[in-house]
Amino acid sequence: MLVLAFDTATAAVTVALYEWVPGEGAACRAASEPSSGAADRRKHTELLTPSIARVMADAGAAPDDLSAIAVGVGPGPYTGLRVGLVTARAMGEALKVPVHGVCTLDVLAWETGRDEPFVVATDARRKELYWARYNSARARATEPTVGPPAEVEAEGLPVVGEGAALYFGDAAHGPMLPSATALAELAVARLSGRKGPDLLPPEPLYLRRPDAKEPGPRKKVTPV
Repeated sequence: MLVLAFDTATAAVTVALYEWVPGEGAACRAASEPSSGAADRRKHTELLTPSIARVMADAGAAPDDLSAIAVGVGPGPYTGLRVGLVTARAMGEALKVPVHGVCTLDVLAWETGRDEPFVVATDARRKELYWARYNSARARATEPTVGPPAEVEAEGLPVVGEGAALYFGDAAHGPMLPSATALAELAVARLSGRKGPDLLPPEPLYLRRPDAKEPGPRKKVTPV
């Protein structure tokens, strides 16, 4: 079973192809995992499709070989998040394979492998963070939320993610950006019946209104 995973909810575009054989285990076949220095939230549209094609080619796989798609659903900025979700749903419909959503904060938490409480925080811009508290890498303690750094309930806990590097200094720990390999591992763990965060519908987790708004009604012009 081949699972294609990708996430565009942060500044990074990250893609991985994971092979899972029920009863035998799983392994990453190929991945494109940019560093924080290479991330550019303005290029999600132009980077995602070539990244998927490159990962598939590196693994010697064709689209028809896919058994499932896993995609990060955020929270994240509207534009970048939409790129990943629209691509995942379009591929799922075209290939007739299921599409599973995964909370991007859960992906970062999963990658830590931590057994003690911590916080995950990603950059929400506007001097705010998307964040959630975790009891362990596999158990989220609070719902994802958005707000200023002062409202993050860290209370001396380690803080993981790009938002931690921006606002929490010595409390900041890696990883900074979500890994598609970790996303695929989480999805496979849930599909195989192991414990971990729930899989979600492939719908965006915005937490706040998009910056773009529909124009209001035109003002009436009073004749002079």
